[in-house]
Amino acid sequence: MESFNINRRRFLKGATAALALNTLGLYGIDLINPLAPLRVALIGTGWYGKSDLFRLIQVVPVEVIALCDVDKNMLTAAGQLVSQRQKSGKVPKLYNDYRKLLAENQLDIVLIGTPDHWHALQTIEAVKAGVNVYVQKPISVDVMEGEAMLAAARKYNKVVQVGTQRKSTPHLIDAKTNIVDAGLLGKVSHVEMCCYFHMRNNGNPPVQPVPDFLDYEMWTGPAPMRPYDGLPHIRWWRTFKEYGNGIMGDMCVHMLDTVRWMLKLGWPKSIESSGGILVQKEGKSNIADTQTAIFKFDELDCVWQHRTWGTPPNPEYPWSFTLYGEKGTLIASTMRYDFIPVDDKAPKIHKDVVYEKEKYPEDLTEERIELNAAPATRLHMLNFLEAIDKKGRPVADIEEGHISTASCILANIAMETGRKLTYDPKKRIVVGDKEATALLARPYRKPWVHPDPTKV
Repeated sequence: MESFNINRRRFLKGATAALALNTLGLYGIDLINPLAPLRVALIGTGWYGKSDLFRLIQVVPVEVIALCDVDKNMLTAAGQLVSQRQKSGKVPKLYNDYRKLLAENQLDIVLIGTPDHWHALQTIEAVKAGVNVYVQKPISVDVMEGEAMLAAARKYNKVVQVGTQRKSTPHLIDAKTNIVDAGLLGKVSHVEMCCYFHMRNNGNPPVQPVPDFLDYEMWTGPAPMRPYDGLPHIRWWRTFKEYGNGIMGDMCVHMLDTVRWMLKLGWPKSIESSGGILVQKEGKSNIADTQTAIFKFDELDCVWQHRTWGTPPNPEYPWSFTLYGEKGTLIASTMRYDFIPVDDKAPKIHKDVVYEKEKYPEDLTEERIELNAAPATRLHMLNFLEAIDKKGRPVADIEEGHISTASCILANIAMETGRKLTYDPKKRIVVGDKEATALLARPYRKPWVHPDPTKV
């Protein structure tokens, strides 16, 4: 396979310096006659998979070679949309099985936008096939999957970027650079993170026949087989522990990952959590509607709380993080940030999310697009491409995505066991807790085999 080199393709002007910190410079980057488009495939053609792919198409010439999905209707529609967005106008080859897609095509990049229970197997298979991967968060549904994904990325020397694009969000880069790194907070000794969105899709739909256009067996894959009760797309699958890790795995992973990046934090020293289904007990959903977790670091507690009911304490920041420093406080979200200094005479600082509606007018007609996240995802893609070119690590490298994901999974295990947990990533055990260690890998449904980090 031809090696991918952005310099050889004459891809970007000044990308390295721009991508570092100067977010204003990022929007002046131009493409210069690439010699050949990148060969790209997407596995999982639902809402966010397509959104990621369209952001990539916007920043670099690509040829989308193939798409894969187990829903024929969704797959066919995605093929038509891609043909309208890519320069060649071609409809990509369409696949039901990602293994066949990887075996039959030479690719530079694979984007993975499937539900969480598929991320591990698909990422590992892709890097084994010699392909660089952009995988959505959370990277895994159990800790050992994440360990195996990290081991595979390193063994096969491939770049794996995780879709925690808060690290590429312009106003949050600004907050890190000009507030945190500049020392305006002083020592940070407490962090609060939260999500109060009413996003727990609860209900009691009846069991029904599987439609002909959906391969439900393949959709379920290694997860437990639930009776089919309607299309699992969008938010229905997220309401079940069989396929993910609830609001903790879906939303805390973003905020914890951002806080860790801003404060240069590694693995938590210990994790404890409590909560459960305390209010919304009427439906099938089995994920917690209320949860608090404490991620302990040296002289610092990072506290998470979510409720899928009631009202947020601060309506301006319903999904956010707050860094409490000796000199001031920084509260930030995907939409804005505010710095409030302790000194009344010092200026407060406020920044809003960056939109690019004029530069990318096609965003305005894209179904279900998150306009606030689109610029961040574009920058995240550029950072991914730069890492491939330089054979380096992207800002949301698989190891960082694993630490953030595994920490959230461990919080759920701590809630389940009722104990404070300490994870040892070298030994891959929960220290002094055999029961919790046994929960680091979920059983796989046959014939699927759980990846082993020592044998990838």
